[in-house]
Amino acid sequence: MEFEKVNRAIIDFWQNSPLNIVKELDSLRLYDEPLVSVAQSSDTLFDGLKAEEAVGAQHMSPSEWLPGSRSVISWFLPFSLKVREANRYNGLPATEWLYGRIEGEDFNVALRKYLVAWFTDQGFKAISPAVDERFKVANRRSNWSERHVAYIAGLGTFSLSCSMITRRGSAGRFGSIIVDAPMDPTPRYYTSIYENCTKCGACILRCPPLAITESGKDHEVCSGYCDRTKVRYKPRYGCGKCQTGTPCEDRIPAS
Repeated sequence: MEFEKVNRAIIDFWQNSPLNIVKELDSLRLYDEPLVSVAQSSDTLFDGLKAEEAVGAQHMSPSEWLPGSRSVISWFLPFSLKVREANRYNGLPATEWLYGRIEGEDFNVALRKYLVAWFTDQGFKAISPAVDERFKVANRRSNWSERHVAYIAGLGTFSLSCSMITRRGSAGRFGSIIVDAPMDPTPRYYTSIYENCTKCGACILRCPPLAITESGKDHEVCSGYCDRTKVRYKPRYGCGKCQTGTPCEDRIPAS
């Protein structure tokens, strides 16, 4: 399967899906054009995700999700300028960001399902773990990590805040599907997991619950804060301050 054909299918969905527009917010566009990359299912880095210091033993490999799988397609959906600008101020999350977190994930789920159907129509088998009935999250750890998959596929590296920094920055959402179609893998332009992060500390100052330090992020503190926003903004929630108003918001920061 040619990469450009898959990439074109993803871009067509992004351009045409009404889920990328929030009419009640003056027809706000949630996402800019997606970044797409590919990993081979046999990449040994997938086995490494079972280590406790990575994701954990519960993380399933591509072949466990789909026997006979050949490729993993990963994408990054960068939030639009209006979504990012709205969330740059300090304090509570912006309404636009909350819509990006919830309605934006509705778009992401629809894209996953669309691609599974698209590959099926092409005569291949495909699944998206995040919408599969076997997908689980326990103790805030899942059995398929979109961020770690994105790293393996060549989209970007981790940051001090545990976000992923891509060529389009860190403000956005990730998704992926596993297919039995052979595809050429995307070369990783980095060699270490934090290569795109300058450790500038901007995200430390941006974090409302003080979950980030020079040593990294306390996931319990971060998640607890996001859980509390559910009470205030139900049915939406989120924060995203560490991904906006920082040098890595929409690019790889200069050293």
